[in-house]
Amino acid sequence: MQKVFAPFQIVEGARSSGIVLLCDHARNTLPEEYGSLGLPASEFERHIAYDIGAEALTLGLAQRLGVPAVMSRFSRLLIDPNRGEDDPTIIMRLSDGTVVPGNHPISEEEIGRRKELYYSPYHAAVDTVIEESMETGVNPLIFSVHSFTPVWKNISRKWHAAMLWDADHRLSEFIVEGLSRRGDLIVGDNEPYDGALTNDTMYRHATRRGLAHGLLEVRQDLVSDPQGVQEWVDRLAPLLEEANHRHDMHEIKQYGSRTDGTARMGASQ
Repeated sequence: MQKVFAPFQIVEGARSSGIVLLCDHARNTLPEEYGSLGLPASEFERHIAYDIGAEALTLGLAQRLGVPAVMSRFSRLLIDPNRGEDDPTIIMRLSDGTVVPGNHPISEEEIGRRKELYYSPYHAAVDTVIEESMETGVNPLIFSVHSFTPVWKNISRKWHAAMLWDADHRLSEFIVEGLSRRGDLIVGDNEPYDGALTNDTMYRHATRRGLAHGLLEVRQDLVSDPQGVQEWVDRLAPLLEEANHRHDMHEIKQYGSRTDGTARMGASQ
């Protein structure tokens, strides 16, 4: 008998706290029926399978701040929750030079099955936690935790961390400024890539609702061990607490998106 595979984990925290944490690529695990998707175990230790250190960082922040978090429990190689449902890269056939045999070829029926069993339940859990938080009378800021590989296509990345955003820069601008204050970090502002992604997690759950939000990327070699994770919890927790005390971070503002041409200056509603 196969074990029941839970596609998400909810880390409990006060719904009235004003913050909801998300982690789209927390784990490198697969349901038993998919085996290893035809890949050697070593591939699941790479960034193509999950965001190294992101789960531990999310848990550390949730515990420190007493806030809820929603984390995926399946590898992004199965299906990527940080993609729109119609995105052709929602299931990767080729990832950073690695062909994924279990994903190529793949039928539309199988794509639909993975959406139904893993992708959709994760997003439903995110919806639930955000809605429960809003029902307390506090519009939460949404902070999504990711990590990026230090080297991409043989090019070293200079950034220690980055904040990605689409049109609403309230939270991202605040975190970039805060992390840059001491002068010991190189912090990307929509680098090494842009946060304007069509129907990604931030668009789906925060932009559409008008909630302040930002997607954090930390370089993976900096959060690959407990000491590194703790250092980043210590850096980020005070900034999130400070942001949480700002009234503008809890206003509903419809900025739209640069992906569909609706971006505009936000107006409170």
